[in-house]
Amino acid sequence: MRHARRRVVRRVTRLAAVGGLLLGGAMVAQAAMASETPPASARTLSSAGTAGDTGAALVAKLGTARTAGSWIGGDGRPVVAVTDAQAAQTVRRAGAEAKVVSHSMNELKSATATLRSAPRVAGTAWSMDYRTNRVVVQADRTVSADDWSRMTQVAARIGTFVHMERTNGKFTPRLNGAQPILSTGGRCSAGFNVSNGQSDFILTAGHCGPAGSIWFADNQGNQQLGKTVSSNFPGNDFSLVQYNSGKAGDGADVVAIGGGKGVRITGAADPTVGQRVFRSGSTSGLHDGQVTGLNSTVNYPEGTVTGLIETNVCAEPGDSGGPLFSEGVALGVTSGGNGDCTTGGTTFFQPITKAMAALNVRLLVSAQNAGGAQGAAPSPAQSAPAGQGAVAPSAASPGSSAPVTGTAQGETLLARLTDTRNVGPGLLVIAGSLIALVATRYFRAEQDRKAYQRYYSATWG
Repeated sequence: MRHARRRVVRRVTRLAAVGGLLLGGAMVAQAAMASETPPASARTLSSAGTAGDTGAALVAKLGTARTAGSWIGGDGRPVVAVTDAQAAQTVRRAGAEAKVVSHSMNELKSATATLRSAPRVAGTAWSMDYRTNRVVVQADRTVSADDWSRMTQVAARIGTFVHMERTNGKFTPRLNGAQPILSTGGRCSAGFNVSNGQSDFILTAGHCGPAGSIWFADNQGNQQLGKTVSSNFPGNDFSLVQYNSGKAGDGADVVAIGGGKGVRITGAADPTVGQRVFRSGSTSGLHDGQVTGLNSTVNYPEGTVTGLIETNVCAEPGDSGGPLFSEGVALGVTSGGNGDCTTGGTTFFQPITKAMAALNVRLLVSAQNAGGAQGAAPSPAQSAPAGQGAVAPSAASPGSSAPVTGTAQGETLLARLTDTRNVGPGLLVIAGSLIALVATRYFRAEQDRKAYQRYYSATWG
């Protein structure tokens, strides 16, 4: 059954690639998402009693000196790493499985702090592996023998629970090579739609472009989508792209997954190690895998990013910023990794809860999921805070299905995206007393458009 499900996901991915749809998801606005609203058929998610919730609650109760993380076992039950027999009894009484380990969370955190304070080596990454009670340090093919030797010496001084391993490929942000949102700063996938209560934004990866980057919805630079108004990279990896019109429009709570289908996003949460998750991106489409680590650190060539979600879900250049989700709950946006979707690899994600808290924005979800009456129309979208809707890790699936079509019968997301009628009012010429201001704005936008065309002229052919 599991293999059959994976074959379906791979088939959806191939179909999406052929169709050229925006799998980066929530760039779903008046310029990017269909105007037809999805049916109110979202699955009701449990907000308490899940495996992830139980494990996290036990860790919080016992403290970091007596525990070393939690994860979801193969049978779907929560497993908690503990350092003493009494803590193990507490875990078992709560209905979870206890695993007695040698090193507490405090020791694991101390080890990562020591690695962080050592001279930075681009192409390395580390995370706490709760299931093996180790800190795993990875180095890609770009790390020299001398740098690897120095890092190995640092690890040896920390202790034998720091495990060193070389990996294939190269740790890079997943930038370039995609179609959906484009600028002189690069090509990326959109993540999720968010709002600050006054304007709507695309939440995507910070490395996609600095503040001031102009984004277009087409590869000719004619349809300006929005502008990056806040960007954080390195350190973190998130940014906000403000829509030209200021509003995301109908369907802002749906992530496209190909074939005219989408997944309704009902809320945001933090993932759990062992949880099955899904990633959607404009280059490689829809893929699934598991969360393998939390609070991971990656030393990209461009800088160090901390606090990331580590997964074995594949990704490729152009998937940057795309959404990570499970059971319709937003978890993160794609940061980077190594490998590809042919050979596999490791992909890291910026947690969405941390990004939203730092940016003071809320996720756009349907009216029903934002607290409206049962059966209420799912549109227009409303905002919901992080934590709205909980993940069901032991039975994860992409989420409830919803159509992604336009007002015209059979109109696809891509057709809607390239409809010139969707150009925001910010591009209209206004007469009268504002003529000077509009002229200035026009010339600046024209400069950005021409710079954009020059930058990508080689790849357009």
